[in-house]
Amino acid sequence: MSPNAGEGDLTSYRSATDLADALRRAAAAHDEHEKRTGQRDDNWPDWYARYLVAEQSGATLPE
Repeated sequence: MSPNAGEGDLTSYRSATDLADALRRAAAAHDEHEKRTGQRDDNWPDWYARYLVAEQSGATLPE
């Protein structure tokens, strides 16, 4: 996935609860990402954003 993948895609959530649940899924996936890479990802906000957009659009999730 390119660094700009998903830019311009519309992402929305029905409620704050839905968004919080999506953020929890992203956090769990990101924890696995850091375990695979063996290093802390200081760029986690961009990773989370790509994950959330990919999840809603059905695109391949970031690894």
